[in-house]
Amino acid sequence: MNHTLATRSNIMKTVTLGLGSRDALNARFVAAMNGEAQGEHITFDSPELLFQILTPERWNIIRTMTGAGPLSIREIAQRLGRDDAAVQHDVLALLHTGVLDRNADGVIEFPYDAVHVDFMITAA
Repeated sequence: MNHTLATRSNIMKTVTLGLGSRDALNARFVAAMNGEAQGEHITFDSPELLFQILTPERWNIIRTMTGAGPLSIREIAQRLGRDDAAVQHDVLALLHTGVLDRNADGVIEFPYDAVHVDFMITAA
């Protein structure tokens, strides 16, 4: 038995959250079409938009859901010690922007085991 081969079940699925222009997105698309693996990305157009969407409360939802599998809003709220209605508001915002998914059973998912945040802010 060769232990150096990774099975699908033990590969960590990572998403990269970051900033990106339309040009950067197009470049990743072209690279992917040329067979270059790009990984999973969730990209925001500006730092302002990233921080508007990913508030501290929503970061806590992402942290709670990372590697946790599908969770109901009630389960998320219980894990965070927050009110169901407030969590539902934040979850809906994350669903609307594509950060979270709803699976075929209608349960909320963040299908990643790890989150990498990657962006740089330079002088204007």
